[in-house]
Amino acid sequence: MNQKFYLTSAIPYVNAAPHIGHAQEFVYADVIRRYHQLLNQEVLYLCGADENALKIFQAAEKSGQTPQAFTDLHNQEFLEVAKQLNVHFDIWQRGSDQKNHFPSSQKLWELCQKNGDIYKKSYTGLYCVGCEMFYTEDELNEKGECFEHPGRKLDKVSEENYFFKLSRYQTFLEDLLVHDKLKVIPDIRKNEALAFVQRGLPDFSISRSRERARGWGIPVPGDESQIMYVWFDALNIYQTGIGFHGDETTYRKWSPQDVMVIGKGIIRFHAIYWPAILKSAGLPLPKELFVHGYLTVDGQKMSKTIGNVVDPIEVIQKYGTDATRYYLLREIPSTADGDYSQRRFKELYNADLANGLGNLVARISRLAEKVTLTPPLTEEFQADYKNLLNSFQFDLALAWIWEKIKITDKFINDNEPWKITDQKKLTEVLQKAVNEIGEIAFHLQPFLPDTAEKILTQFSGSQIKSQPPLFPRLS
Repeated sequence: MNQKFYLTSAIPYVNAAPHIGHAQEFVYADVIRRYHQLLNQEVLYLCGADENALKIFQAAEKSGQTPQAFTDLHNQEFLEVAKQLNVHFDIWQRGSDQKNHFPSSQKLWELCQKNGDIYKKSYTGLYCVGCEMFYTEDELNEKGECFEHPGRKLDKVSEENYFFKLSRYQTFLEDLLVHDKLKVIPDIRKNEALAFVQRGLPDFSISRSRERARGWGIPVPGDESQIMYVWFDALNIYQTGIGFHGDETTYRKWSPQDVMVIGKGIIRFHAIYWPAILKSAGLPLPKELFVHGYLTVDGQKMSKTIGNVVDPIEVIQKYGTDATRYYLLREIPSTADGDYSQRRFKELYNADLANGLGNLVARISRLAEKVTLTPPLTEEFQADYKNLLNSFQFDLALAWIWEKIKITDKFINDNEPWKITDQKKLTEVLQKAVNEIGEIAFHLQPFLPDTAEKILTQFSGSQIKSQPPLFPRLS
């Protein structure tokens, strides 16, 4: 029986159309999914829609729609971006799903409550609707703004809420992070989470008044005056989707998460709040957390005000699916911040895809038409490559593949097969080149799946034929 591998990526708020940063995270998770499938593991990739938030209600109200109609619309936009990127979700779990997600989240609440970790108290705090969380004054910038949403005023909120006893899990969380029981990659993010824990953990609010939430969200069990805090229910999407409190056989098969893929802005929720909630409820803990950076556009933060938000659908339509995937995976350091630039996209496309990979495949296929060759056979990933993918260094894994492309290109130039008249010698040289092409295409599969398939199909027979360019050069 194949080993199971359960993968999740962050559940996006569907309060606006997806941007290029969402595309980046979807592609990262898809690479991991495809890689583990090629390792012959049984993989399940879950994502979904974070819908029970104050900002969802506010955005719906502004657009003149009901929250349900509003989230239905944007939900489809996220699914369409994934489809255009050749990203496959095994499960897409919505937060507004009353049939499965509501009872699942209420069950999680009841388990934490039964363990004595939920209590009610009056509270006054500064609330960022953008982050959907309370901040203390020492966590804000010099203007008293949240670092994630500068320029946006925080709301001063006073109300009676339910709180989760996070303070009770201080020692547990330190041990979890220090000893890599939840392995956080890269180290800078692990240290960031650990520093937050070591400063001392305050209990945190896990409900909102029904009045402030306008009744949108999951009711707190036994108290209709309160709605669950969006993060409490959104994190539980990772469990609802695999059958928690609904299909226990499926839940036991897939739980826990083997890898969570998230952006750096939500590390606190995934490295601290989520393990503590699961521990309280007596449920299995996730194993690994891969934290990527943010994307700027031409060196500036993406902003509707500036007007520099990049629509991934437009990029895909202009350059193609695999070219878009390549830019996001190769140009952006997978564990740090990176920049999206159309100028740089064109440079990379022409240098690496048109002149590099595309040109090499075209040259070798033309030369190979003259001889009969054995199809290349590659069944295993090389160790260096596996190490890079296991540590989510996608940019370096692609650099490793492109080094093989350069070496094969040099081999062709050095041996000049177009000058070889001896048939046996020509066959030997081209067979080596074709074997290298097979190796390159095999390792490309998680990254550029359509391109890899085209190459493997083109070189699969004994008689190789030229094909149209994989990546026509951009003018």
